[in-house]
Amino acid sequence: MAKADTEVSKVAALRATREANAERRPTPNLPALATKNARLPQMYEHAREALAECNRVDECKDWADKAQALASYARQANDDSLYTTARRIQGRAVRRAGELLKTYQADSTKNLKQHRGNGAGTSDTQRSAARAAGMSKRQEVTAVRVANVPHADFERAVESESPPTVTKLASKGRAVAEKMARESARPGFAAATQTVGAIRDLGDYCKRHPADFIAGGLLPREHAKAASAAVAVRDWLNQFLTHLRSA
Repeated sequence: MAKADTEVSKVAALRATREANAERRPTPNLPALATKNARLPQMYEHAREALAECNRVDECKDWADKAQALASYARQANDDSLYTTARRIQGRAVRRAGELLKTYQADSTKNLKQHRGNGAGTSDTQRSAARAAGMSKRQEVTAVRVANVPHADFERAVESESPPTVTKLASKGRAVAEKMARESARPGFAAATQTVGAIRDLGDYCKRHPADFIAGGLLPREHAKAASAAVAVRDWLNQFLTHLRSA
């Protein structure tokens, strides 16, 4: 939380200095103010780096809350550059919180088994992690949805001249999740996913182990069974390639 406080304080101090200078100095001195304003991108980079390394949900929430407050101030002050920067920081903070929460979502089943094994009877779930960070259920869902936005799409949106609100980012993430759900509901989807992984593993194995080396290591009594299995695999892969080309 200290990092968020420091960066936001720097931005606020920069803005206060800028406003004070604007009151004291006449219009011809505006280039000097523009030079000071050029430090704002540097402040943003510091915030961006800190969020990328952040591994605590509560700290991400703190960043998001302060950035939201800063955006509100910037809007009232008609400060477009500060408003844009604050929106970007808020978007990144919410996304990082969502990324961290998704790790609890993925590990919840494993954690539950581990806790049952040692008699604890509890698990670190996504909801409990969000609650501990002071996030409401709505904030939790929003963060996870923002984290679902593909990386390239998120970067393009948040770095645009007019960064979308967290609500709009969450809407994009929800659409992505719904699309994935529809795709995963297709007949054969789960089997296809497993098969592609198996084919990839087999391909990697074959690259590391020459066919003559493996064949030479077989015992004579294993030749017939190995040949029969290899023919079955070959025929299946040929059919698979035929269907892929016609799909």
